[in-house]
Amino acid sequence: MRPRAEFEEGFVLHSFAYKETSLIVEAFTRRHGRIGLLARGARRPRSAMRGVLLAFHPLRMSWSAGAELGTLLQVEWGGGRRALAGTALMCGFYINELLLRLLPRDDAHESLFDAYAGSLARLAAGEARAAVLRGFELRMLAELGYAPMLEREAASGAPVEPARNYAYEPDRGPVETRRSEGETVISGRTLLDMAADNYDNPRTREQARRLTRALIAERLGGQQLHTRAVLAELQDL
Repeated sequence: MRPRAEFEEGFVLHSFAYKETSLIVEAFTRRHGRIGLLARGARRPRSAMRGVLLAFHPLRMSWSAGAELGTLLQVEWGGGRRALAGTALMCGFYINELLLRLLPRDDAHESLFDAYAGSLARLAAGEARAAVLRGFELRMLAELGYAPMLEREAASGAPVEPARNYAYEPDRGPVETRRSEGETVISGRTLLDMAADNYDNPRTREQARRLTRALIAERLGGQQLHTRAVLAELQDL
């Protein structure tokens, strides 16, 4: 991190109380990636930061760097944004939790930042939530170096055939199988739809959800995503 950052674009991913009047903030910024910041006095009634450090709203933040946590110096709104509500709000919390669990600190991913901002805008606009989540999950995996193979068979390199079934091995990719059912059995049509970011087909949506869940679980190493459990109770997202 640089010694001091001035009015950098960012979003709050999570914050929690620290001592009597302060907050510790986890933020996702365009040019510095995920960072941890100490917001001194942010909970005081007259603090300029109070009421501004909210999730899902674009911000401009200035901070000084530290060994573990930077110190937040100033924050202001970065533009208007329609608020998330209902299931869309839970989807936003799910995306935030993915970033908190999987994205290392101080590792810039500008294209992932753009994808994040775009996903929030799409959720706020009422777009199909399953498609927004699958698209972001795949983009995040690719940014972290784990882009799933979707258009080629892992063993032979042959193009995926829409009419065939494949067993998806997380560390390799799709391998043709004669099985038609199973947690990792995915149709070629689903794989090609995912590559094209097309989730109109109900079967594609269901199989894509199972596949991305398995791929993300592989990277979490046994950690549980709390928001996914809540979403599963609401809808199959």
